Amino acid sequence: MNIEAKQLQVDATMRLAPVIPVVIIDDAKHAVSMARALVAGGIPAIEVTLRTPAALDAIRAIAAEVEGAVVGVGTVLTANDLQAAEKAGARFAVSPGVSPRLLAAADDSALPLLPGVATASEAMAMLERGYRHLKFFPAVPAGGTKLLAAWASPLPQLRFCPTGGIALDSAPDFLALPNVLCVGGSWLTPSDKFKSGDWHGVEQLAREAALLKGAISQK
Repeated sequence: MNIEAKQLQVDATMRLAPVIPVVIIDDAKHAVSMARALVAGGIPAIEVTLRTPAALDAIRAIAAEVEGAVVGVGTVLTANDLQAAEKAGARFAVSPGVSPRLLAAADDSALPLLPGVATASEAMAMLERGYRHLKFFPAVPAGGTKLLAAWASPLPQLRFCPTGGIALDSAPDFLALPNVLCVGGSWLTPSDKFKSGDWHGVEQLAREAALLKGAISQK
């Protein structure tokens, strides 16, 4: 699959809902219930980060058991991460930044990559490689809405998923920008709801996030 075909897949994933949950999961037994709650609330794309030993098992379970979920992998740092996630059933990959080895592995993988950038130079380098869809990370510390707005005119080809420091109350400011298709956020799956098994609460958070779609125009 060439880069353009993979970019079209990333575009479709980013347009599924206004928020892609960034999930840190400590116990894979919670994965299916969590994903079903998010999907029921209108949030089908789910990024499970490779920050715990349970992550790959969680991706595997969601991919196999949760109808309507589009499960992806986050915190992808190496070629091995990419390969393991693809085998587990991930449908997209997200990285906090980029490296030559990771990009080379992405070229050889069928798994679409949403690479992270924090500067205009990094964004231009990704554009040269054929990437038009990027993660802006860490969004708030790196310059937030003001920086993304400044990029819209000189880099009109690019579309972003800003992630890092974004919450329900600040998400609309990002989604209103012409170059933002969705945001990433961890507030939909807080640790207290995992510990208590409050999947209804997760579904309600997802419903609130799904309503942000009204902030998105045709971009």
